[in-house]
Amino acid sequence: MLKLTERLGPIETARASDTLTLPFESRTRGRLKATSDGGRELGLFLDRGSVLRDGDGLRAESGEIVMVQAADEPVVTAWVGAGLPLARLAYHLGNRHVQLALGENERGGFVRFPPDHVLEELAERLGARLERHVAPFDPEPGAYGAAGHHHGHDHVH
Repeated sequence: MLKLTERLGPIETARASDTLTLPFESRTRGRLKATSDGGRELGLFLDRGSVLRDGDGLRAESGEIVMVQAADEPVVTAWVGAGLPLARLAYHLGNRHVQLALGENERGGFVRFPPDHVLEELAERLGARLERHVAPFDPEPGAYGAAGHHHGHDHVH
């Protein structure tokens, strides 16, 4: 078993000797047994608390590098006009404390989330067009995760 022990952050594809495709929930775990896309047995032995992102590299004890890929999984993509409508949609969905992926492509801006009939109804009430499909889910890391800040206190209460 190849033991993956160090997070490298985003890496170039050429640096990796193999890939590991995982759904979002598995990318939140620090300890995991898995099989690489190349068929190798892997063990993740990582510090807890950080989510593995699509494109992150993991270094094995041997020095070998494996790249993480976000797996296709059931999602809902909510399409709405740019500007205030998109900001309003992201605000109201995010206010429900769910993981959200934000993005844009040739069709415009979108908010993506796991299937949930309550969130889907809310998005439709806010004018979104919904697409239920299978796609990679790589949600925003949040304000603390984006800056590498770990939520904690450095002072005594």
